[in-house]
Amino acid sequence: MPENRNSPPRLDPRKPLVLDTRELGRRPGSMREVRFPAPAPEHLGIDLIGVPPGAEIELDLRLESVMEGVLVSGTATAPLVGECGRCLEPIRDSLTVDLQELFAYPDSSTDATADEDEIARMEGDLLDLEPVLRDAVVLALPLTPLCREDCPGLCAGCGERLADLPEGHTHDAPDARWAGLQGLLGGTTGTERTDRSARTERTEEK
Repeated sequence: MPENRNSPPRLDPRKPLVLDTRELGRRPGSMREVRFPAPAPEHLGIDLIGVPPGAEIELDLRLESVMEGVLVSGTATAPLVGECGRCLEPIRDSLTVDLQELFAYPDSSTDATADEDEIARMEGDLLDLEPVLRDAVVLALPLTPLCREDCPGLCAGCGERLADLPEGHTHDAPDARWAGLQGLLGGTTGTERTDRSARTERTEEK
């Protein structure tokens, strides 16, 4: 069923990322600048790194009335926590992303011709900044975050961070070519077998 354009807005104006644009008055060219902190919504990140839920995001925005709606532009700065994709060391950082989105008026030509999910839409005089913020932050996050650009990762032998180990750290590995033969001989080494044979020969000579 198509949405009733005269129905009351579903957005809650008390939510920190829902903005009220009544001051703009739908007058093209009118503009308002806003700067405020807002708590981060849930699940704002990817597997290894993201913005902690409830963490403070600093928003610096400009709301501008245009013919088709309200153009929102500005920046958002948020703290990041996660772990290094190579050595699993905890990471704490910050991220600043650019935001720009046109929120179309319900009765505009843009709203009438665009698909449901193609553009952002106003609900009355309200707009919801969360989807725009979420897209900008998630797309800016690294798929493999690093504690430092040249992080060497973990030692394959002991699992310790290579950056914490002395230079030239290695683990002696047995020669795989001898593994099968050593098992048949009860785990004895070539040297042990040679010594055993020599002792047997001396006993027989006596």
